[in-house]
Amino acid sequence: MLLAIDVGNTQTAVGVFDDAELVHQWRLSSVRERTKDEFQVLVRGLLEPAGYSKDDFEGAAISSVVPAVTMALQPALEDLIDAAVMVVGPGLDTGLAVLIDNPAEVGADRVVNSVAALEKYGAPVLVVDFGTATTFDVVNPDGAYVGGAIAPGLEVSMDALITATAALRRVDLVEPRSVVGKSTVEAIQSGLLYGYAGLVDGIVRRIFADVGSMPTVATGGIAPTMAPLCETVDHLDSALTLDGLRLLFDRSKE
Repeated sequence: MLLAIDVGNTQTAVGVFDDAELVHQWRLSSVRERTKDEFQVLVRGLLEPAGYSKDDFEGAAISSVVPAVTMALQPALEDLIDAAVMVVGPGLDTGLAVLIDNPAEVGADRVVNSVAALEKYGAPVLVVDFGTATTFDVVNPDGAYVGGAIAPGLEVSMDALITATAALRRVDLVEPRSVVGKSTVEAIQSGLLYGYAGLVDGIVRRIFADVGSMPTVATGGIAPTMAPLCETVDHLDSALTLDGLRLLFDRSKE
């Protein structure tokens, strides 16, 4: 079995794979101040109630955009499962050609998403990851990563709106009854959700105009909310990043 962990700026996804099957998945808050010991307690608290022991795991794989978390999480997992821990980063052979000005700039999550999308959906393919930032990543017909776009995430946009206004407040990110909101809450929901869907569709269509159309895959914490509202999204794949970690771990053994 494999323990796969994707650390984002806001949320951390934890998954357990039995061969290629994702059999358990959890989503946690990303806390940069957690220590190695705290991570051991946290991960053990997920695994043991689900019936897992350290002997069940062949290894672990980490994708992280938060270096401070990586530094504490990696040794925590090494001690917890007593097995190899693969960290996606410079020096790891992912098998993905990265054709941008500075390949080291590409976040680990974007590389992992692209590897998984290429394997699962073929090339070309576009990945839209709805996280703290919303990222757009393009894999060309030759299977190479060629760049993308980064926009503020939906929740970041809501935080900016609430912080900059005196009378508006945080709302649940659920679709309102109508695009024409009948209350302040619905008006905010309309502006955030439909406005953000328009942002996504607008960027995707500009990407298509630049490099050609291709299947579009949505992933990330709020993808289940946003994907149905976006006209340009073809597939919803909430486990895409964890699947990419599994693929890279398997390749690292070859």
